[in-house]
Amino acid sequence: MRHLTSLSACPALWRSLPCPSSELRLDFVLPGGQSFRWRESSPGFWTGVVHERVWTLTQKDDHLWYAVYPNTEEEEGKSNKETQKKARKRKLQKTTSKAINTEDIKQEKEDDWTNVPIHIDSKNCKKDGETLEDYFQLHLRLQDLYKQWGESDTNFQKVAREFSGIRILRQDPVECLFSFICTSNNHISRITGMIERVCSTLGRRLCRLDSVDYYSFPSLQALAEDDTETKLRNLGFGYRAKFVSQSARTILHKHGLDWLGSLRHVPYEEAKKALCDLPGVGAKIADCVCLMALDKPEAVPVDTHVWQIAKRDYLPQLGQGNKSITERVYRDIGDYFRNLWGPYAGWAQGVLFCSDLKKFQSPDKPPKAKTKAKTKLKEENSIA
Repeated sequence: MRHLTSLSACPALWRSLPCPSSELRLDFVLPGGQSFRWRESSPGFWTGVVHERVWTLTQKDDHLWYAVYPNTEEEEGKSNKETQKKARKRKLQKTTSKAINTEDIKQEKEDDWTNVPIHIDSKNCKKDGETLEDYFQLHLRLQDLYKQWGESDTNFQKVAREFSGIRILRQDPVECLFSFICTSNNHISRITGMIERVCSTLGRRLCRLDSVDYYSFPSLQALAEDDTETKLRNLGFGYRAKFVSQSARTILHKHGLDWLGSLRHVPYEEAKKALCDLPGVGAKIADCVCLMALDKPEAVPVDTHVWQIAKRDYLPQLGQGNKSITERVYRDIGDYFRNLWGPYAGWAQGVLFCSDLKKFQSPDKPPKAKTKAKTKLKEENSIA
């Protein structure tokens, strides 16, 4: 099959939700360091995996358009059977008649969607829409939050003019946790490659689009296998391989399959402390998971970007003389922003984080203070 790269391609597969760009900007949210499963398959069209299904998303006319691909082995089996059936029919027609419609044959070869079974089911359509509403947390009106943050923070007002529509994803807790374990001392492009490799090695193949295979995220059981650490080291995970393997085993054998999801129902500090007890999980990773998977909007992940923003625009006296983020500095920054922005402080932090990524800087924006080339390269798009 091919990636859907226009709304006119196979219209039967496209659905939409009302959603103005002020409420969601895919070009900020999907490549902005929250999830590492999305790629821009064509300008303005994003393809990725949510809930073990492959989606393409785009925005037009104040609507979020989405298509979900047939991606199970069962569907592929049905498609193959249908293809074989049509081939037998054409062969029979060829032997019984000399009149062959060459246009029909050419169309079947060129149209990758000819043999794809498309079942329009109102219940499934409703469920797909609900999945996206949950994933993007569209029940929250972002413009109201922006207004609230701007009233208490003039600096946020300035940032918001260029960075509207940035909201926090609600991700699967397992995928979110183990993805962010991989972010330690890392940058977005490299993390994305690591996640792709672990999915293709330990996940389940979902479908192929334009010679690109898409896979599910590995299950907790797969990550806890005895040979997982060795496999991950061979995939370039380095020291992170041990943390992924050990954390998976700890969760599976000590807490159980549903433990991560159950942390959605406990207070923020309790969930954060529980995550920090896992191998390789510190305060920043725990806060990322709390914010992006466990329904804790007050969690404020503090990485190098947020630390620099805090010192530059809010707390110039904070952490003077420190070359790294100490435990106290981390706590002080989080508390300051929670007091400033309120219960959705983590969402406001997400806006400032995106505004500081080099990939989102406008060409005419004044350059920041110069740094050594090596340091600049290391911190570019970093989420450490």
